[in-house]
Amino acid sequence: MEFTYFQAVLTGLIQGVTELFPISSLGHAVLVPAWIGGSWSTFTTNPNSPYLAVTVALHAASAVALFLVFRKRWYELLGGAYNSLRGKKSNAAAVFWRVFLATIPVALLGFIFEKKLREIFASPLAAASFLTINGLLLLSAERLTRRSHQHYKLEDSNAQIVEHLSIPAAMTVGLAQSLALLSGISRFGVSMSAGLLRKLSHSTASDFAFLLALPVIAGAAFLKLPDLFAPEYKSILGAIAAGSLVSFFATYASVTFLVKWFKTKTLYPFAIYCLVIGIASVIRFA
Repeated sequence: MEFTYFQAVLTGLIQGVTELFPISSLGHAVLVPAWIGGSWSTFTTNPNSPYLAVTVALHAASAVALFLVFRKRWYELLGGAYNSLRGKKSNAAAVFWRVFLATIPVALLGFIFEKKLREIFASPLAAASFLTINGLLLLSAERLTRRSHQHYKLEDSNAQIVEHLSIPAAMTVGLAQSLALLSGISRFGVSMSAGLLRKLSHSTASDFAFLLALPVIAGAAFLKLPDLFAPEYKSILGAIAAGSLVSFFATYASVTFLVKWFKTKTLYPFAIYCLVIGIASVIRFA
């Protein structure tokens, strides 16, 4: 199947920009080619296409960028986790174990329902429908919590997470993150929304969502990247490499922007975007 360098670069740009914006990178990876049409649309909607594995490669590049942006935070959490095994408790350790346990639900569900999710992934109408639902989720989270975050007793992100997210609550956020296995539902958006509903501030809810994203993205990449080295995909490896490079830089830029955005801003603009694009796409592909 044809997958050109132009398509790869554009896909990498879309992936990098949308991965951590709460507007679903998988949804856009399906909808943008479907709107454009032609061979790119055929490549993305054919259930036998390697497009899902291609997007995983682009996600791997996003994971590297995400780690680099938050490397100091991850060093802190990993150090805290190591010390906790030696009996030294800290907020950093508590946050690490919450992230670890919250990752389990999405890992299990992704493994169990992989085949069915692959079929749904190939459907533009399904992606459009879930993107619309994503917009409603973001809008609802903001509406339900709009009076809850005017004053915060704790400015430290680790302390806020530990105070407001018990281990069962963190696993609930992780379970909510599992909705992002459906193309059109944003992993970051649904995780942040769940955090807001647990009374985290916008800044801390986004912080926890960023932390949750890395293990899932990296884990999926680790499992799926070997698929790309099958002999039949040799002709598109160069295009995938180009797309991955673009995805890395676009992710780095978008995450840096979002970290600043959620210090003072809300999910409303992203909710409106998802509703407009989602509804228009439902009409287009129904």
